[in-house]
Amino acid sequence: MAESFAFEIAGKVLEKLGSAAYERISLAWGVREEFEKLKQTLAAIRAVVLDAEQQQARSLELSLWLQRFKDACYHVEDLIDEFEIQALRRLVLKRGSTGRKVRHFFSGSNPLAFRFRMGYKIKKANETLNEISAEKAKFHLTEKHETNVIHRERETYSFVKTSSVIGRDEAKQHLLNFLKNPTDGEDIPVLPTVGIGGIGKTTLAQLVFNEESVKSHFELRIWVCVTEDFDIKQLMIKIIKSATGMNCKDMNKEELHKVLQDCLNGKRFFMVLDDVWNEDKKKWSELKDLLCGGAQGSRIIVTTRSRKVATITGTIPPYDLEHLSYENCLSLFLKLAFKEGEEKQHDNLVRIGEGIVQKCKGVALAVKTLGSLLCSTRVQHDWELVRDSQLWKLKQEENDILPALKLSYDHLPWYLKQCFAFCSVFPKDFEFNHLYLVSLWMANGFLQSPYENEDPEDIGNRYIQELLSRSFFQKVEDEIFFSTLKMHDLVHDLALSVAQNEVNSCNHYSTGNVRHLWFDLSKQDASQLPNNLGCLQSLFLLDEEDKADSESLIAEVISRSKHLRVLDLSNCSFEQLPNNIRYLMQLRNLNVAYNGNIKRLPNSICNLQSLRTLSLDGCRGIEELPKDIRYLISLRELTVTTKQTRLQENGISCLTSLRRLILCECENLEKLFEDIQNLTALRELYIYECHNLVSLPQGLKYLPTLENLSILNCEKLDLTMEELELEREEDGSLRKLFIGGVPKLESVPQWIIIGSTKTLQQLFISNLENVLTLPTWFQHLTSLQSLEILNCPKLLVLPEGMQQLTALKRLNIEGCPKLSKRCIEETGEDWPKIAHVPDFSCDEIDDE
Repeated sequence: MAESFAFEIAGKVLEKLGSAAYERISLAWGVREEFEKLKQTLAAIRAVVLDAEQQQARSLELSLWLQRFKDACYHVEDLIDEFEIQALRRLVLKRGSTGRKVRHFFSGSNPLAFRFRMGYKIKKANETLNEISAEKAKFHLTEKHETNVIHRERETYSFVKTSSVIGRDEAKQHLLNFLKNPTDGEDIPVLPTVGIGGIGKTTLAQLVFNEESVKSHFELRIWVCVTEDFDIKQLMIKIIKSATGMNCKDMNKEELHKVLQDCLNGKRFFMVLDDVWNEDKKKWSELKDLLCGGAQGSRIIVTTRSRKVATITGTIPPYDLEHLSYENCLSLFLKLAFKEGEEKQHDNLVRIGEGIVQKCKGVALAVKTLGSLLCSTRVQHDWELVRDSQLWKLKQEENDILPALKLSYDHLPWYLKQCFAFCSVFPKDFEFNHLYLVSLWMANGFLQSPYENEDPEDIGNRYIQELLSRSFFQKVEDEIFFSTLKMHDLVHDLALSVAQNEVNSCNHYSTGNVRHLWFDLSKQDASQLPNNLGCLQSLFLLDEEDKADSESLIAEVISRSKHLRVLDLSNCSFEQLPNNIRYLMQLRNLNVAYNGNIKRLPNSICNLQSLRTLSLDGCRGIEELPKDIRYLISLRELTVTTKQTRLQENGISCLTSLRRLILCECENLEKLFEDIQNLTALRELYIYECHNLVSLPQGLKYLPTLENLSILNCEKLDLTMEELELEREEDGSLRKLFIGGVPKLESVPQWIIIGSTKTLQQLFISNLENVLTLPTWFQHLTSLQSLEILNCPKLLVLPEGMQQLTALKRLNIEGCPKLSKRCIEETGEDWPKIAHVPDFSCDEIDDE
């Protein structure tokens, strides 16, 4: 089931080589002719790669040829990176024309030597590609240029054996209530049922479809397996056949429409549209219009894996089908693995079966797959093998769990496939911040946009939402500025199965050139590190128990991994980074968070002009930032914990590409740099646990790009500042604001919000013990959608004009007893101000 991605990777490289930027580069460095040869050979091989990918399962030699081609594409991408890095270094030299010091810092940057070196490398790359091209003839491959996957048809039907369904009584009752409860309006009510593949959506629909009370309630019951091709004509044929038994394959659309209307006319019908993938609203509207001839009380249930489909089809909120309980899963497993009563004779197998059921994590089809796999054997070793093996390594039939999940994967566009497959590098049950994941995707060059000048962070957030919508990720926690996500164990198995050639996660080692590696020194000895690190792009090295000589190990890995884009050393305990980190010229993401021993970073780190993300979160021993940090001209995200009392004026404020700045647990920090207004690209500023910070710089008022601002637990901070002139009112772009744990604050300062009254969407106020009132200008926050007020005990009243906040959808008040009393529904004095808010909650107030 492994994916090669060779076609798409080659396409990405060709797109870069064909861009105007590389046309200029090739001319400037005198390598245009060699670049053209690269493009031509790449394009010629790529033309047959799709056919090779489809045939590789039948030929090991062809699979190895594909791997060689993919490695060659990655190598060309590395060459392209070198030109980009050289351009960045020249830009630093140009900016820092202060003379000898800057030139000395980049003393290894010799243009003539670079030209000869790159000319030689491109020539060798051409020779490699020519060899690969010459070999393709023996495989007799056909040119193909479409990436469309030929999906297998999954046909479902309405019958289910009721006694075989376990643990769905509550879900069944929810759907029955929907079918029978009366509703107003002429539109046919549609209830989407959403969940991961294999969780039991179709089974639930079958259960309801065959319920006796449903049969008697509806004149017509129609079951349609929609599957992947949402073709209106074919759906009309299926609907008519299910309703009447007529075969109308030879009719045109007009004739089908007439038959369909006659079929539905004046009848109360119940229709199940099972397994819907269509995300085109126009197609859905067209089908819905064809069904409008039924009687009042007709109902439609849609089953889908996609939340986007649910949004398009549903007239009411979707029903999220929950995982089966462990007890129900065990009952189902024992029913499938044993004949009735037989399990009592095999206590040893039942105990092993309990462990097998744990792996299924509540997904019914996984339970059925493994239960059916073991029904023919009573050998204890066979059961232990299933319990201890990765699910993706077990033999699977067409309708088993991984092929079922693979359907969802096959529907992803290739850029999402690559991002999803990368996530297999994490261990199972790993919870990750969505901002962290986006930064990893960005570092590896996975983020692509059809829109010009779209920020990669926005592209990544869109990818996250798409994968969430399709049930590849689960949301663990949803905070105002970030979400915590994880992957279901079975989805993780799917990711491992498609990425097995490129990713080494924990002990799941591949035989190819590993590109992404998670290595935990508390579970594995350093001697178990793979030998083939020359192509490594991402390394996650963990040493929480301080079992290894981290510094020498890191130096060794760096010396063997010259193409690293991501280096995550969080929770390691080394005292200093090795100096050879300066040679990781392609490094874009460096994370040394939660290292209590490190005191400073080597200044040579500032040689990494490609670095986009640097995290020093929780490194409380950091005494100062590197003195030449201003040379990190590509840096977009910086997280700092430091002992410094003041940040350098000529340091962070020179990072004009910076989008996100996080200052956390800077215990001694008293002031920020005054020229913060130089950070003209800054979109997010987070200040946490800076207990000695006394003021914010005036320049903060002049950051028109700032969208997210969070100030939390800064006890000495005084937020008083001269107000801005009125003519600047429309300059701001603030969307989210979180202020908490600032005891000196008596009211939300207007200078923060002025200019953003029409853009602010979320406001979170917490632990402000001295705030008495909210300002009257609250009524001007016309875009405010969510307001949370927590633990502000002296806050007495909501401001006048709250009724004007028509966009406000959510209001939550906790730990404000006097205010909560005024907001009691119907009777509270402030209730008229907030009666229009659809989602309102506050503390329960005891009657006195």
